[in-house]
Amino acid sequence: MSVQERKERERASRERLIVATARELAEQQGWDAVTTRRLAERIEYSQPVLYSHFRGKREIIGAVALEGATEMAAALRAAASEADGRRARVAALAHAYLEFAERNPAVYDALFQLDGGLAFAQEDTPEPLKDAFAALLETLGEVAGEGVHPALFTELFWSALHGLVTLTRAGRLLPEGAEERLDLLVDRLAVL
Repeated sequence: MSVQERKERERASRERLIVATARELAEQQGWDAVTTRRLAERIEYSQPVLYSHFRGKREIIGAVALEGATEMAAALRAAASEADGRRARVAALAHAYLEFAERNPAVYDALFQLDGGLAFAQEDTPEPLKDAFAALLETLGEVAGEGVHPALFTELFWSALHGLVTLTRAGRLLPEGAEERLDLLVDRLAVL
């Protein structure tokens, strides 16, 4: 291995460590606790080393979001692939989405609530974000209904899921109605 290859591998390793540490800290204490000073202390590198990878917290949030988008896409596809029938696939996808948000609140915030400097729904949208949307579209596109654009339907269904996540986390929805809400969403919005 050349010196250059070794340096590139070490750099990539440091970058993964920074992202993993930021994510861990955010999941434990919230994004307000994630500062470059605290990250530098936790990873045992100087702040200048951290800044050589990321210009600041915004870029770190973006990196966590991209990692989270990849994980979310995999979880959605896995859930849908294990279900038989259109309704079961849509329900499994919806459950997987809500479970991902519940298990990974800081990652979910990085994806959909915080400014990570990432473009959404544009030509320069990063591939992991496009792939996460594609994971929704693959299942939801088949239940959009006649004359309804699959991507538009997917955006609407996704918006409803995001609303459920946001309102539930804010304590605006009673927990005991969660299954009924999800059943209504699946049965009334999707053309099954």
